[in-house]
Amino acid sequence: MSASSFFDRLNDWARNSVTLKLLTVGILVLVLLIPASLVQSLIRERENLRDEAVEEVSSKWGGPQTVAGPVLSVPYEITLPNGDGPPLREQGYAHFLPDTLSMEGVLFPQERYRGIYVVVLYNAQLEIRGSFKGLNAEGLPVPAESLQWEDALFTIGISDMKGVESSITANLSGQELQLGPGTITNECFSSGASAPLALPQGAASQFTFQYQLDLNGSSDIFFAPFGKTTTVHLSSTWPAPSFEGTFLPDERAVSDIGFEAAWQVLQVNRNYPQQGVGSYILNSLPNSNEYEPDPIRRSASTFGLRLLLPIDEYQKTYRSARYAAYFILLTFLAFFFMEILNNKRLHPIQYLLVGAAVVLFYILLLSLSEHLGFQRAYALSCSAILFLTTAYSYSILHNLKLTALVFGVLSTLYAFFYSILQLQDYALLMGSIGLLIILAVIMYATRHIDWYGMKRDDVEND
Repeated sequence: MSASSFFDRLNDWARNSVTLKLLTVGILVLVLLIPASLVQSLIRERENLRDEAVEEVSSKWGGPQTVAGPVLSVPYEITLPNGDGPPLREQGYAHFLPDTLSMEGVLFPQERYRGIYVVVLYNAQLEIRGSFKGLNAEGLPVPAESLQWEDALFTIGISDMKGVESSITANLSGQELQLGPGTITNECFSSGASAPLALPQGAASQFTFQYQLDLNGSSDIFFAPFGKTTTVHLSSTWPAPSFEGTFLPDERAVSDIGFEAAWQVLQVNRNYPQQGVGSYILNSLPNSNEYEPDPIRRSASTFGLRLLLPIDEYQKTYRSARYAAYFILLTFLAFFFMEILNNKRLHPIQYLLVGAAVVLFYILLLSLSEHLGFQRAYALSCSAILFLTTAYSYSILHNLKLTALVFGVLSTLYAFFYSILQLQDYALLMGSIGLLIILAVIMYATRHIDWYGMKRDDVEND
């Protein structure tokens, strides 16, 4: 046997081997997963740029807000024995929480733009009222006589003071108290406003309080349930709230024109008492979220809501890109069986070009969705890739019927994956049914193929 004859037979086998072609298609799918994964990285990069833009605008307007308090903080000083040495003096603060706490407010949302990115901001008009009905000094781990009632502090917590739009004046049973910036002690709050409040009646002090907050913030707003009974009622014209935190609202109504929500939290629902010393509130719970910068949110059983954008283009684009491997595989399978059933020869380079078009779809989707929204971007990207792939298919297949079949298969795939994106809760169900149907179609179309003895010229077109 001559060498040329051997290589001719080897070349003929390589050109006609279904197994080799299927293996080649599999390798090409794996190769195209590399740029597909890079597309996912690109989506995350653009999302990070969006987050940086949001943070930049929020830093000038007011960040996510946590509203807490008020708290009565009373200094104390105790003497501790020190063996043979002079006695030691320990100083600190005892903190008392209100008996009743009611917060009512309206959020006025607005959208600002930093370049192409949308930033959700809000102005909160809050009215906070409640009462202290006696202070349980006997429940403290320090002697009641060590409390310096004349030096007490009235303190409220606001996580980002940049957002305060007007001075804060509290009405305490008819007496006005002007609060200044700073918390004096950071045992309860790291940021807020406070004022000295002498309590000549000591533990028997009883009074009501009422004050208003004109507060700017961004993204979300949370509240701390410091009352024995805490009630919060919020309303807004924002149509897409996400209720988060330790407690969900007891009542809520969400529509296209806004929402209303109401919470009621009792003392027994949280893990810290009405009085204590030091940072007893912040130390009451383990840090459930070590990445949360606000210590009150980490440990004080806070609750609230986040103002979501109705459509997050990056999340939908990222979810779409996660299906890239399935889309590439199904597209290649369509071309492979079209090649087998119709005695057409397609070169691996032609498969690679079609796969590149599929990957390009996700880049188009990302870039267009930043300007046009996800739905229009999906329609335009899908149309562009369908036109490109269909035109290329006709140029290599030279068959109008097969070209129409390519167009139909790809259109069905794009519609199928779009439906999965829209029905997030039923994505697994839709995907399973879709794959079952695809497998059934493949099994039916190839039921007469003799995979062991077939050659290109012997395939029956059924």
